[in-house]
Amino acid sequence: MKHISRTIWILSLVSLFTDTASEMLYPVMPIYLKSIGFSVLFIGILEGIAEATAGLSKAYFGKLSDASGKRLPFVQAGYALSAISKPMMALFRFPVWVFFSRTLDRLGKGVRTGARDAMLSEEATPETKGKVFGFHRSMDTLGAVLGPAIALVFLYFHPNQYNFLFFIAFLPGFLAIVASFLLNDKTRPESKQIQKFTFFSSFKYWRESSIEYRKLLGGLLFFALMNSSDVFLLLKAKESGLGDTQVIAVYIFYNLVYALSAFPLGILADRVGLRKMFMFGVAIFATVYICMGFQTNFYMMAALFFMYGIYAAATEGISKAWISNISEKQDVATAIGTYSGFQSIATMFSSSIAGLVWYNFGAAKTFLISGIGAVLVLVYFMLNISNSKK
Repeated sequence: MKHISRTIWILSLVSLFTDTASEMLYPVMPIYLKSIGFSVLFIGILEGIAEATAGLSKAYFGKLSDASGKRLPFVQAGYALSAISKPMMALFRFPVWVFFSRTLDRLGKGVRTGARDAMLSEEATPETKGKVFGFHRSMDTLGAVLGPAIALVFLYFHPNQYNFLFFIAFLPGFLAIVASFLLNDKTRPESKQIQKFTFFSSFKYWRESSIEYRKLLGGLLFFALMNSSDVFLLLKAKESGLGDTQVIAVYIFYNLVYALSAFPLGILADRVGLRKMFMFGVAIFATVYICMGFQTNFYMMAALFFMYGIYAAATEGISKAWISNISEKQDVATAIGTYSGFQSIATMFSSSIAGLVWYNFGAAKTFLISGIGAVLVLVYFMLNISNSKK
């Protein structure tokens, strides 16, 4: 396909294998955690801490990638950490070990994200960013279809055998590691400031960046505060009376919609503007969350997960494409890493608060608060972000 280079293909395949491994476990994770004694509140805290770890490391390793002029070592190391974390989850059921294993998986994501997205950006022009990032998201999310499908088939024949599923998930993770060695790194100038670089100095980029970047980041982080972990959507589906296989089935359906939509919506975003596409996605998110808290019907639940797939396709890759378009070429990994870092911290608070609200007031209020918050995000983008094709 035009504009989809060898590097984009390989990075997309690596993401596909890794997401197959991760998403094989994701829909059963809340069920597994509840089976070993985790409450909804502690599941929210676990997901929040894991995402915060990913976020802090994304900012640091994104900056380190720009400073060192290297991308590939971070990509390979990040995917390796995520792969080895999968079987670790099944070895012991101690809460501390579960926290450590889950956090290691998210650390791997943090190590690779900025460098990988910078490699994708280097393979695109400003006019094709939506297409390139959309293609990558489609391939990545295809893994989120294959993974739960494998889990569904396995659990159909081996009900409640969650432990063995964690070991199976290592196999596609290993394939991702192998595929990453097919990539080639470009030669880039090493920053003269690398000797002065520290873990927390990566966040200085916020103060050093352009007004345009800070305004965009402000809106994206405002939205992140409204968007808790998808685990709560799965818990809501379970609470609504869906069986384990039905929960996994609607999750597969959501990811299939996401995978099939991300590439064409990315192409469309290049034509109509990344801002308009992102706002379209936020509007769908608000609709889904406002309706989700009151639904118990399987078919309505499936319809909402369909819409949620469209939302994800219209926002996930688009936001990174948007950031890469307004950032200096030598700072792309830092810009995306800084955004991802703050985003994950916001998600930590959002997931923890969502767990607390659910625990005390129920699911309906949890989703309603997020839905109303997303409407306010739309107002922010309409009033503060210029109407351009960026």
